[in-house]
Order: sequence, then C-alpha cells, then structure tokens
Amino acid sequence: METEYSHRDMKKRPALGKGIESLLGPRVPAPVVVAEPSGKPLEIELDRIDRNPHQTRTSFDETALAELAASIKATGVMQPVTVRAIAGGRYQLIMGERRLRASQLAGKATIPALVKQANDEQVMEMTIVENLQREDLNPMEQARAFEQLSRTFKMTQEQMAVRTGKDRASIGNFIRLLKLPIQIQTHVETAKLTMGHAKALLALESDDAMIAAAVKMIGLNLSVRQAEAMVQDLLAGGLGKKEKPTAKVRVLDPNVRAAEQRLREKLGLRVAIEDKAGKGRVVIEYSGVEEFDHILSALGEG
Repeated sequence: METEYSHRDMKKRPALGKGIESLLGPRVPAPVVVAEPSGKPLEIELDRIDRNPHQTRTSFDETALAELAASIKATGVMQPVTVRAIAGGRYQLIMGERRLRASQLAGKATIPALVKQANDEQVMEMTIVENLQREDLNPMEQARAFEQLSRTFKMTQEQMAVRTGKDRASIGNFIRLLKLPIQIQTHVETAKLTMGHAKALLALESDDAMIAAAVKMIGLNLSVRQAEAMVQDLLAGGLGKKEKPTAKVRVLDPNVRAAEQRLREKLGLRVAIEDKAGKGRVVIEYSGVEEFDHILSALGEG
C-alpha cells in the first residue's frame, strides 16, 4: 500500500523548553493519494518514463540488478512501478527505480505502471520514505534521506520513525553521520568503514583526529570493538580533543570508561563521566533540539 502525506499543517519545531510538548502534540490524519479511476496498472513505454529527480539512492548492486533483469526477461515484472503523469504525454517515476532499470537491461519496451496523482512535495516524500523502508541502502544514503525529511518537511525524529518504521534512536545515529568529514563519509559509503566504526569516530572532536583514526582503522582492518578501544585510548591520552597543550591528561578507571562507552553507544552522543572515588557527574553533549529530544526519549520522557 502506498500512502501520501500532507505537510501543510506541520508546524515548525518549538523552542528547547517545549521539546516534550512537541512529542505529545496531536497529529492531523494525512489524505490518501488517489490513483486513476480504474486503479489498474497500465503498460507504459519505457522511453516515456522520466527518472525521479528526488531519488536518494546513488548506488545499485550490478549483480542483483542483472539477476532481476533475467527474472523480468523470463517472467515479466511482477509488481508495477508507480508513476505520475507530466506534461507532453510523459510520465515521471515515483517508485520502482530497480524494476525500471532492470526492465531496460532486459530489453523490455514497456512496463506495468500505476499512475498516481501527486505534486512535487508528495513525490519527494513518497520516494524518500520508500527508500528508507528498504534494507539495502548504505548508511550515508540513509543519513541523507533522513536529513532531507527533516530539512524539507520539518519532521521530528519521532515523526520520521512513525513514517518509516525505524527506531528513533537509530534515526538520530544516522543523522549524526553527516557530522563526519566528507572523506570518512565516503569510506562509510564504500563499505571501507561500517556505521559502528563511524559512531566510534564521532567521539573525537577534531576532523584531523577523526581522519587519522579512520586511516588507521582501515589500514589495520580493525573490528568495531577494536576501533572503539582505540578511540577510548586516544581520548584518555588527550588526543582528538581541542585542548591546550598543558591540559591535564584524563585518566579513567576501566569500569568507568566502559560505562561511558555504553552510554555513548546507547545515546549516539558524546558522553563524559567525571568520577572521583565513586562520586562525580555525567556530562552529555548535544548540538540541537533533535538531540536534546533524543536524550529525553532515552530517559523515558518521550
């Protein structure tokens, strides 16, 4: 089932102090996109269908695409693509990029398609949400898709979780990947580093420190656990922090360090535990209202 959402009534994010209220506010039911009267797929010529300009996927597995093309060549397209009518008797793809590409690869002249009525904003949202519900997007593609939903449609992380079926904490972690230097984002996108490696690197405040650590992780083929330990050693030695040369070296009890790391993994944020003989404080850093709301949610306030 494909659903369209309207954002005309969506309000801007409130100030920090109203974070909880924004999570509890009522939602206005979204109208459903209406298909053509018949609601039946049409056979449309492939050369009359334009690509979706809002497509967030940038990479397609060539082997999997070839396998799908072979299947389509033998048995046809099992699930119609979704398009909308545009000027000049042409159509624009909304959903079904892989099926369209595979059909072209299979030498098909036409493809079954459901025609929907949708404006530019609706097409963009349907495309992004459909992609986020897939399992084969790389972490950076997901991060950019979530960021686009937040920026274009002013969605909160909770609203994105409802629309996509993703966990809210995971959405926050994906969006934080965009804080990484472009060089590291490329490593994540090409699978040289996993999301776990990237999350560990985010604990380092300096871009230069992140890049140097990433190079070492790749060169030594470190596991995520080994990468986390390396980052903790860098932090304990005062590296990766924007500190003065005379700053005191931060030394942590191994148990406190382990607890600090668990909190970082749980929240996806920078966390520091200042402990003296069993007493101290926990410092959680956040860089915006969304991350603050994420902390509230983790504390059971959301």
